Amino acid sequence: MAYSMNELKKGLRIEVGGIPYRIIEYQHVKPGKGAAFVRTKVKNLLNSKVIEKTFHAGDKCEKPDLVHKDAQFSYEDEDFVHFMNVENYETISLTVDQVGEAYNWIVDEVKVGIHYFNNKPISVDVPNFMEFEVVETPPNFKGDTANSGKKPAELNCKAKVQVPFHILNGDKIKVDTIKGEYLEKVK
Repeated sequence: MAYSMNELKKGLRIEVGGIPYRIIEYQHVKPGKGAAFVRTKVKNLLNSKVIEKTFHAGDKCEKPDLVHKDAQFSYEDEDFVHFMNVENYETISLTVDQVGEAYNWIVDEVKVGIHYFNNKPISVDVPNFMEFEVVETPPNFKGDTANSGKKPAELNCKAKVQVPFHILNGDKIKVDTIKGEYLEKVK
């Protein structure tokens, strides 16, 4: 299956020249003159290097031949993040670079998807929507309303998100891990 320029988006995995990449930044550009194009930053899933790549109308890129296996976060040490394959209980170890942005969303015992390319684990996906506890956020002040703005909040993972003013320390919230955005307060 090939992706066209219109189907490209942040987080999508593509294959260019036999190498799997993940799109980490995406910008659709429509200049005053000439045809529209897509400017991206892509991360090589084999060596973690980031390059810029431009796609023009008519350009196609392939879907990489990745094998997905379910795993669960076990622990991390100085060099690796360790997961347990939920089918055969074997340990899978990846560097923080290989885990990528998913590293910020990993909490104890979270279920993840590990992608293999040529029988080698190369990247990790966390669920698109996850619930976290707010560990630290500034206090509310009189006049702050749910629609008046946002404030930073530290979560019980490594990530920080912007939340509405009514969110307090200890609240549970639902987050979109792809966009890194607050969705709603969990009751």
